[in-house]
This record gives sequence, structure tokens and C-alpha cells, in this order.
Amino acid sequence: MTTRIADIEIPDSTLAKEATELIRDTAGELLYDHSRRVFLFGALRGRRRGLTFDPELLYVAALFHDLGLTEKYATSRQRFQIDGADAARDFLLRHGLAPEQTHIAWRAIALHTTPEIPYRMEPEVALVTAGVEVDVLGLGFDEVGDAQRDAVVAAHPRPDFKRRILAAFTEGIAHRPDTAFGNVKADVLSRFSPGFVRTDFVSVIEGSEWSE
Repeated sequence: MTTRIADIEIPDSTLAKEATELIRDTAGELLYDHSRRVFLFGALRGRRRGLTFDPELLYVAALFHDLGLTEKYATSRQRFQIDGADAARDFLLRHGLAPEQTHIAWRAIALHTTPEIPYRMEPEVALVTAGVEVDVLGLGFDEVGDAQRDAVVAAHPRPDFKRRILAAFTEGIAHRPDTAFGNVKADVLSRFSPGFVRTDFVSVIEGSEWSE
């Protein structure tokens, strides 16, 4: 039976169902509900903007976008965004998707914390960021109607979400602080990770091996 939330159909292909099961088992309730909201808010913003996008590809990219914050990647030393992007690419390739499609999903996840650039790329890339911005930052909040937001949150509640998602960010990257350089997660570690010292771009340039 097809599930619709806020008049957005949840993909129910075998691929989508397996992605759902994987994320539920790996990411836990907080990130699962968040990731489904990212898909729904991204799809709603895409519909409002008249964008044509692949719902299944957007769904998988949204589900995997924070996978790098989970316990499975606790030993990773690369950026958590790349963890999720690599996992999504491998998952999609195993399911027979064309490399061009897997690359779109990879970019959607890898760039979801990079302001502005995703909006100049494929719709699926743009809409993962659009969904994240609504759910985490409240950007584009008014592009989603009150009834639509209520329906999404009724299906995927967000109790104490602001505090819990910040804790998830901190726990997922505190052991690899260098990966926060150049992206918004440096702000998270600066606030919540004792002893974190922000890498300074100007100091890196001034302290390089070049004499001038």
C-alpha cells in the first residue's frame, strides 16, 4: 500500500524499502525521522519550485545524508558527509543504478552542508540541501504550508530535536575534528566539544612552507 505524507508519495520500490530498512537499523530513530523529513520537505520545496526530480533517488540520498554520524562510522577519519555519500553510492551501484545516478546521490550528500552550491546543481542535489535547511535551520520554513508541516511532523515527530541533533553532530565528528575545517560543523564543535581549536584558514596560509 502506497504511503503518502503531506501529499508526497513515499517511494516503495524494492530499492527504497531496502534503503529504509538499512537506515532504520543503522541510524536509529532520531536520524531516521530527520532523514525522512528531509526527503518530504525537499520534495515539497521542489514541487513548489516546479522542479522535476527522481523521487527514488532523492529519497535514498535524503536517507543516507547523515549516515556518517552513526556508530558504524565511529572509526572513520574522513568527513561524515563523505561517509554517507560513499555508502549511498555503493548501495545504489549494488542495486544496478547507472553511475550517473549514483554520482548525483553522492554529490547531494557530500555537499549538503555547503551553502548555495547545491542549488546550482541537479534537482536532487539541490533538494537534499533544501530539506536539510528546513528541518535543521528553519530556512525555507515558509515555503512549506502549515498543514504540510503538521502532516510531516505528525508522521515523523521531532521531540527535543534541536538539542538532540546538535548532540548527534557532536558525537559523530568530535573524534575527527580536522574534518570540520571549512564547513559549518566547526561551529558545533566550537560550542560543544571541550578542547576543540578551530583551524584558521588565514593561519594555514601564513604558516605554510612558502616564504612569501
